[in-house]
Amino acid sequence: MSERQAVYTELQIKINPAIEDVVSEFFFENLPCEGVVLAEEAYKDLKMISSTEGTLKVFLTSMPENLEQIIKNERELLKSRGLSDEELGSWDFAVSCKPNEDWSRKWKEKWDITHVTDKIVIVPDWLEYSPKPQEVVIRLEPGCAFGTGTHQTTQLCMKAIEKYMPDNAKVADIGTGSGILAICAKKFGASYVYGCDNDETVIDVAKENALKNGTACTFELNTADKISEKFDFVLANILHNVLAEIMGDLKDIMNIGAIMVLSGILDEKKPVVLEAINKHNLKLIEEAHQNQWVALIVRKVD
Repeated sequence: MSERQAVYTELQIKINPAIEDVVSEFFFENLPCEGVVLAEEAYKDLKMISSTEGTLKVFLTSMPENLEQIIKNERELLKSRGLSDEELGSWDFAVSCKPNEDWSRKWKEKWDITHVTDKIVIVPDWLEYSPKPQEVVIRLEPGCAFGTGTHQTTQLCMKAIEKYMPDNAKVADIGTGSGILAICAKKFGASYVYGCDNDETVIDVAKENALKNGTACTFELNTADKISEKFDFVLANILHNVLAEIMGDLKDIMNIGAIMVLSGILDEKKPVVLEAINKHNLKLIEEAHQNQWVALIVRKVD
């Protein structure tokens, strides 16, 4: 192994842990990123078992010359989309060279089996698990497509699937990511599940996860405004500002009486989404909360 291959670049960046998925996705999409770990934070069955200082460790295979500008531009873009300095964290960062390690092994050490509800269980693919009767088990390989089942916004959606999705529903998962919500809907008895995302890198991952779970879902590169089908149940786990922007498109793909789950919303950003809900005459039927996150469940009445 050459000296170059024997080392890697570790970037440590201070963020608000609440937006770990958003920041991680940015690094995977825009930099030669091999993996990410939120330092000093670990969860088991929804309980934090170690504390965090909000430091995201990013493992890079090479060092971009304009790294500082790339990070600055992304933070400014997120601010322009409505996130505050407090919601983002400082994004102060430091870079160092480290001896190479097996990052696939280190990544796996951070994951455990997650019981989202008494019925829904998320199992990392490398762990053994014997389900109890009536449990719905979803197996995933956490990686660069997000939606691993541990984030609060994903869990809020899964709980809403269990509570609200009609039998034999035709389901759309907008911004599908890893496909976990589409897979969950199929396992709860959806007759047809369509998932789309505007990031082509996640589509193959979603397809692989569906195959791994024995679930027949349709995934493609697409956005809500280009969909002509109508659905009985819609999932949209996206940032609050995007939800507000596309609310009309989301309503257009709903059948009359259909239910939609809107997630990815920080508590303080809820008014932005509620305004869009009211503007498009959708009926709010529940606000579900988990830590600082909220999911809004609505029905199309006209």
